[in-house]
Amino acid sequence: MTQSSFSTHEVFNQSPPFEDVDLFTLDKPLVAAVAANGGGVAQGELAQFGKHWGSSAMAERGRIANENTPKLRTFDSRGNRRDVVEFHPAYHELMAHSAHAGVHNSTWTTDGKPAGGAAEVVRAAKFYIAAQVETGHLCPITMTRAAVAPLASQPDLLARTMPVIATRSYDPSFMPWWEKRGMTLGMGMTEKQGGTDVRANMTRAARDGDAYRITGHKWFMSAPMCDAFLVLAQAEEGLSCFFMPRFAPDGSVNAIHFQRLKDKLGNRSNASSEVEFHGAYAERIGEEGKGIRTIIQMVQLTRQDCAIASAGLMRSGLVHALHHARHRSVFQKHLADQPLMQAVLSDMALHVEASIALVMRLCRAFDRTPDDAKEAAYMRLLTPAIKYWTCKSAPGFLYEAMECLGGNGYVEEGILARHYREAPVNAIWEGSGNVMCLDVLRALSREADAAAAILQELAAETHGLSGAGEAVAFIGKAFRRPDSERVARLAVEKLALLAASAALNGVMPRHAELFAATRLATTHAGMYGAVELAESDMRALLERALPH
Repeated sequence: MTQSSFSTHEVFNQSPPFEDVDLFTLDKPLVAAVAANGGGVAQGELAQFGKHWGSSAMAERGRIANENTPKLRTFDSRGNRRDVVEFHPAYHELMAHSAHAGVHNSTWTTDGKPAGGAAEVVRAAKFYIAAQVETGHLCPITMTRAAVAPLASQPDLLARTMPVIATRSYDPSFMPWWEKRGMTLGMGMTEKQGGTDVRANMTRAARDGDAYRITGHKWFMSAPMCDAFLVLAQAEEGLSCFFMPRFAPDGSVNAIHFQRLKDKLGNRSNASSEVEFHGAYAERIGEEGKGIRTIIQMVQLTRQDCAIASAGLMRSGLVHALHHARHRSVFQKHLADQPLMQAVLSDMALHVEASIALVMRLCRAFDRTPDDAKEAAYMRLLTPAIKYWTCKSAPGFLYEAMECLGGNGYVEEGILARHYREAPVNAIWEGSGNVMCLDVLRALSREADAAAAILQELAAETHGLSGAGEAVAFIGKAFRRPDSERVARLAVEKLALLAASAALNGVMPRHAELFAATRLATTHAGMYGAVELAESDMRALLERALPH
């Protein structure tokens, strides 16, 4: 008797994995945006990074790190308090590859000064690419990079830590930071009773010689596996910023007691914790009572990375959807040749192209801020606006990308379900949407003339684009209203769309006009694809997004 053959076991009309590709060179909008903002000299370096991170091996590491979530080991086998977070080796491999490429430190010199040139732009391209593969591990990467800015407020501490931060080694061993080949830094700001209102923090800092002892808690301590943390606590002169290492100077484990790891919707490869401090050793950073002013330098940089990561997630969603549509046949035609699917994918491609042009323009401002007051004003006004629009766009965008794959997009074997769960965190972390809008209003009130100059510059850069003049007038009027907070969300979104149009106009003018016509001249429909683009424009957008 012969064994039956089942035709259902023959797999066909399924898209192959989108792996073993160069995530930089294939991304024409990214290549152009990097070049337009001063990073063209790094094309070879970025292509090498894009090929490595686009490999099937890196994709597999991302999958495994998320399926094997971190575990808290509070005590060792003999009952000693240790508070160690245990990870799958795949997570450590991701961290090592990011560190080797300098994603955690390449925007600084070895003595903690801004690296200059196009360091922010080049590093952002790497961060954007890595986010397409595995975003969770980038939490300690971004915080380590960002912590250098407030550490500069305490030159003696920076001088001690920077030699370890500046290496491109990743060292996951549990030992004092000064004995390690490389170190990572985390952050603890929010408490149960305060959340965003950190001035309501109750954690106390008491002097102990030249150092402090901190007692209290944090409701969210990001990346508890790090070697040290920047935390806020109330000192005699008010809320202050502190450097709290995992080990005290005598080599004993510091009194940082993790209560539990958060069970999060996404970001599952990364650990977030609730923590208590039982007289934990810490050193002050900056002046007493100036903690918010000190740590906001770190927050500004992590907000930048939230926007970059969200753009990266959307890019990954787009290319997986487009790749699938080019291989999947429905009703005797490839999905990518169906008019409705072309409308959806090209509208999504336009959104991503504007997003990457905008975040790279922002990174250029970060590069030039130390020497250019106008770029510094752009950075202060636009960072919260860009974070607001980019990060809040991502969840809906990822849902649309997931739907393009049908049921295959909804199951955990694919990457889009993970991206979809990952997407909301960037809008929540480092200041939610309302906080970003309030920050824009604060920048306008504190530096009204500088903000007005930026708006005038955006008007000049978008001159002739559909709806740009009307958007400029609306933004100016809305922010001058006595009740501007009531319309802040609409005004901030318009500001981000105007800035995106300006940024894209410096990279791809035809697509800037399409973006302005569908986003500024009219309110964009609630669904992607509910706009009318010429067939030639749709083809151009899709070929630019992912060349055949």
